[in-house]
Amino acid sequence: MSDPLPPTLRIHCAITEVPRGAWDALLDDAARPFVEWAFLAALEESGSVGPHVGWHPRHLTLWRGSRLVAAAPAYLKDDSHGEFVADGSWATAAERLGVRYYPKLVLAVPFTPATGRRLLVAPGEDRRAREAELARAALEFAHSEGLSSVHVLFPTEDEASTLESTGYAVRLGVQYQWRNTGYGSLEDFLARFHTHRRNQLRRELRAPATQGLTLRTLRGEALAGVDPNDLYRLYASTVDKYPWGRRFLTPDFFARMLTGFRHACEVVEARRDGQLVAGAFNLVGPRVLYGRYWGCVEEHPFLHFNVCLYHPVAEAIARGLERFEPGAGGEHKLTRGFEPSLTWSAHLLFHPGVDRAVRSFLEHERAAVLAGLPRWRAETGFKRGPLVPPTG
Repeated sequence: MSDPLPPTLRIHCAITEVPRGAWDALLDDAARPFVEWAFLAALEESGSVGPHVGWHPRHLTLWRGSRLVAAAPAYLKDDSHGEFVADGSWATAAERLGVRYYPKLVLAVPFTPATGRRLLVAPGEDRRAREAELARAALEFAHSEGLSSVHVLFPTEDEASTLESTGYAVRLGVQYQWRNTGYGSLEDFLARFHTHRRNQLRRELRAPATQGLTLRTLRGEALAGVDPNDLYRLYASTVDKYPWGRRFLTPDFFARMLTGFRHACEVVEARRDGQLVAGAFNLVGPRVLYGRYWGCVEEHPFLHFNVCLYHPVAEAIARGLERFEPGAGGEHKLTRGFEPSLTWSAHLLFHPGVDRAVRSFLEHERAAVLAGLPRWRAETGFKRGPLVPPTG
């Protein structure tokens, strides 16, 4: 029996150039929800992603005849906005050497610092072999276009290993994430803390009631009553607080999420007398909840913690989800039971001198991250010893 033909690479300037059914047939639980065709299409078709904001779609697909066997969401980038993996110092160093850093190629989901598949492979295919082919295809395409480098952002740990074996340098990052150890209730989670910390969290949990606020999560058909313009206003209220903030997402993006991607959307509302005071727009996969965008029209103590942390944790426990990723940054999460968790990215720069400098930097950074993990874990406020058995 002859060996199968090697896959053929195609580059797509819009996700709609790839048949939806063929793309989604590559997905597994680790790819959902952010690499679903509908999510990527909503970003592009709503005007949230495109050349006008520095994200030029260049999706990679590998075909064996008429069958799609592997793919990766990819973008040519004019800058590093919306990536959540800081490489500004690399760009500065390259420019000092007279090396142009932009444009570059990123395999990523725009504006999404969430770990998940970035190298999609069809069922029945040799996953590691197809991943390696995608990794090499990205390099060949970037080199042919005169780009400076290739960057794979927030891949899974296994994908990072494949990328490293293909010649990429792997970078470690840290996020604070909540993990479900078998809690039967929010009280089980609180029981893990030292008394002083547990009492502080309970005071914070009581705050919405004293402020006249009621929190609830909307999902499924209940989302039909959510106004996408409210979600956009909440998103904009947070973005506008920061000098570097930029409204990448459009009102139409939220409208498309609520109509065409409802299965993966959740909205946390905080209302007083029926009026929306604060809210969070979250996405959910088969086993993981992801906090994405939040905002408020009134400022209240602990409002952010309740809408974005405590209420979603209680919901995740009730639904038996394995993990809750509330997003990048925020050391305040650490003292509220969100544990330091590693993230990965992979990088290859074509200029030998810049690539060597980046790899040297990453070695030192990796050592610092690994050395810091025990200390960060100790700051969660969890009691030592075995976990408290869940109730019920």
